[in-house]
Amino acid sequence: MNTDRHGRVGRIIDGLCRVVLWLSTTVIFVILVVNTGLRYATGSSLKWANEIPELLFPWLVMSGVVLAALHHAHIATTFMMDAVPAPVRRLVATGVWSVVAALYATLSWATFNMLEIVHDEKSPILQMPGSLTYACVMGAMVLLAVLALQSAWHSWHCRETAAQSEGEPPARAVHW
Repeated sequence: MNTDRHGRVGRIIDGLCRVVLWLSTTVIFVILVVNTGLRYATGSSLKWANEIPELLFPWLVMSGVVLAALHHAHIATTFMMDAVPAPVRRLVATGVWSVVAALYATLSWATFNMLEIVHDEKSPILQMPGSLTYACVMGAMVLLAVLALQSAWHSWHCRETAAQSEGEPPARAVHW
């Protein structure tokens, strides 16, 4: 997948999310396999074996959401944008991405303000704070805001090719 448009920031986000994705997937898989093996072999299981996957699953999901955004893997409907002239497309795309970035920033801030509240909620066995799960959501919203800002920047600085302005169908609008 191409992260060139996002440059160094995109490569860092890509690497970080891939590490979180693979690490959380591997740990969840190993714990579930070991616990299943114990149930069949001994009839008992690790008491904490359900908590770790529950804590790691949001990290897995949010890293996947950010990766999907970075690699343009989310569903996009572009027929309306393709129907308008390039200057309008440029303005609308820049405006929309700016609004999206602001909304993700707002969600990040709201989640940050909730961290202290949910920190007191502890998992039953391991006593892990609830803020761990909220932190992954907040981190993902921050990364999505950064990517949306980059898309707004790219939309504004994007130039249509001469062939497109001469009547060929326009390329898809700026998207993640």
